[in-house]
Amino acid sequence: MSFICEHCKGEFNDSAKLLDDENRAFCCSGCKNVYAFLRSNNLDEFYTRLGKDSHIKAKFEQISTQSSKAIFNNFVKQNNDICTIYLVIEGIHCSACVWLNEKALSTSDGVLEADINAATNKARIVWDNSQISLFEILNKIIAIGYNPLPYDPSKASDRAEQNRRSAYIKMLVGIVCSMNIMWVAVALYGGYFSGMSAKIKDILHFGEFVLASPVLFYTGSAFFSSAYKSLKQKSVSMDLSVAVGASLAYFYSVYAMLIKQGEVYFDSVAMIITFVYVGKFFETISKKRAIDSLDGLSSLLVNEVYARSDKNLKFVLTNVREIKQDDEIMLRAGERAGIDGVVSSGQASVDNSSINGESVPVLLRQNDFISSGALCIDGSVIYKASKDYEHSLLNRLICLLEDASFKKPRIQVLANTIASRFSFIVLLLCFITFSLWLFNGASLNKAIMIAVSVLIIACPCALSLATPVANLIGLATALKKGIIFRQANIIERLAKCKIIAFDKTGTLSLAKLSVENFTQLKPFDKSLLYSLASNSTHPISLALCEYFKNEKLLELKSVENIAGQGIKAKFQNQELLGGSALFMKENAVNLNNFNQINNLTSQYYFAINGDLVAHFSLSDNLRADAKSVLCELKKMGYKIIMLSGDKKEVAKNVSLELGIAEFYGELNPLDKAQKIKELQKQTPVLMVGDGINDIAALKSAHVGICMGSGASISVENSDVVLLRDELSALLFALRLSARTYRTIKQNLAFSLVYNALTIPLAMLGYIIPLFAAISMSASSIIVVLNSLKIKGQK
Repeated sequence: MSFICEHCKGEFNDSAKLLDDENRAFCCSGCKNVYAFLRSNNLDEFYTRLGKDSHIKAKFEQISTQSSKAIFNNFVKQNNDICTIYLVIEGIHCSACVWLNEKALSTSDGVLEADINAATNKARIVWDNSQISLFEILNKIIAIGYNPLPYDPSKASDRAEQNRRSAYIKMLVGIVCSMNIMWVAVALYGGYFSGMSAKIKDILHFGEFVLASPVLFYTGSAFFSSAYKSLKQKSVSMDLSVAVGASLAYFYSVYAMLIKQGEVYFDSVAMIITFVYVGKFFETISKKRAIDSLDGLSSLLVNEVYARSDKNLKFVLTNVREIKQDDEIMLRAGERAGIDGVVSSGQASVDNSSINGESVPVLLRQNDFISSGALCIDGSVIYKASKDYEHSLLNRLICLLEDASFKKPRIQVLANTIASRFSFIVLLLCFITFSLWLFNGASLNKAIMIAVSVLIIACPCALSLATPVANLIGLATALKKGIIFRQANIIERLAKCKIIAFDKTGTLSLAKLSVENFTQLKPFDKSLLYSLASNSTHPISLALCEYFKNEKLLELKSVENIAGQGIKAKFQNQELLGGSALFMKENAVNLNNFNQINNLTSQYYFAINGDLVAHFSLSDNLRADAKSVLCELKKMGYKIIMLSGDKKEVAKNVSLELGIAEFYGELNPLDKAQKIKELQKQTPVLMVGDGINDIAALKSAHVGICMGSGASISVENSDVVLLRDELSALLFALRLSARTYRTIKQNLAFSLVYNALTIPLAMLGYIIPLFAAISMSASSIIVVLNSLKIKGQK
């Protein structure tokens, strides 16, 4: 005697039967335990959603604490107690499975977000580690009958390649069969005009039947699968239109062939499925290439580096997640940097093109910053980790892109809503068309063919493709230029901005002081000043080190840094002082005629044994491309405003030089944020800053963009990150967003106009199913090709 398992719906014999307290039958202990878990947690709605479908057998084998710790250490991104992990959940095969997993997780205390992509089975889970552990989360997924695995980009790429090959074979079968069926059709058409015996005609019809069957049931299997899943959820998908239309034509043709009356349309069936599938295949390829570009950063991640925690220890191969700040890391030719840091010794040429798009290798020396993901081309360096793995730039950028893939722009949500409702309307129009033609005396085969034409030509594929393909290509194009959009919907928001507010320091200027004037009052050894400045990280000291970089580094004693004032030290019998005018006066140094403060420059004084020997004026230089970029932005119609924390005289001087009509000086970070809020009342505002002291302003703006100089600090605080520290990248981002948004609107307009024109023609009987399939596929391909133009943005 056989039984049906209450959980997985699978059939099993009496010998394997397990019963619960209510005499329900289960095929194994796993299914029994999962069923009990769902019932006890009020999740039995899953069985209603599942319907009569069978489900995989449950495996109730809990993950060990040790395994969950290993997964945590290698795959979890942690910010204090807030943790994020990406999983691939095996066993998901329908939307009921997605609902069950999301419901089970989201109702758990401590789980903040649980999003699952039904197409890829990829899940993004965010939780508070102080309330729930990864061990509990993983075992909760296992408890409902699924197998959670940490997401590995390399394995995901392998699976995508397998799917692409399978799709390619299906497309090839469709093309080969359709090409051959057309030759048979040509013979039939010829016989229609010149005459053909009934026996030959029957043989050719059977030949078409043999060729059309694998096209419909193998190449077209994806349409049937998608249609079935949508019907189970009581919704209507665009694939349902294709499946119903092709099936109607196919089974009517089989009927006509068997009774040997009427015309057959096997050629139309094959061409419908093939043309639509070819369109979908190229759509998939376009998406895959765009996604490959976005996922490419993940391949730059390094798992292990040679590191040491103490200078007296040897370098050993260490997991990057175990690296702590100030640990020393050795980077050799051919290796990638796994952690952000600062070079302490050696020199090397590194390639940063994968991170910021900069094609020219950069030579790194002592005190230079090295970014995670940088490829060492030649030489070797030892550098100190400035951050741990979680907070290094590359890892944080990957987090941004992964988060963006789960967010949909408002315009895409609108397009998807229209497409889903439109599919139902199409089926209704198809039924009305069929009924009216049949009622008005048309033959059954003619009424069916016209209805099939309506079904196929009205398929809203182009409408559904209009937004996601353009957004994917836009994101991928931006990434190649070193521009990271935090979410896909930022492209839409950026295109709507009319006012651009710039921070001065680090954005319009380089935030890097340089010596403008050097006055030597008495002869002195320049090595003394170079050595003194080398003991400070103040911007003025860094500028002096650059100015005297060819001098010899001496070993000073009794070095003392006085915050905000200056630095003092001793060398042999000489006392060295360097710093501000106030610092000199406090140390009884006579400034002579150099005590006048210039409001437009920074002043630095150097004294030996109480005597002033040198004076420096330093200034923050403007970016070389600042004026030209601002001029171009004005031509594009943007209103330009400058916000600065510097004195009003400095802000005025800079604004005059750059041609900025509206500027504000002496603003603290909160003042900048308040000013942005005031401007927002007029129109959407774009804030461009360096991310260091502009966090409040960046968050207050409609869109916040951070320049590359502050990228490592502001990844979480801005909407767009310009990895290349150039204002020209801002121009590209604005033009790209405008073009992408314009392309989306073009795609939507084309899709709606196409349907408005072709559906009435099909209902009136002017379009045969073959031309409907060609037209529908062509509309999808046009949308994809139009979106590909975004890649040509310069």
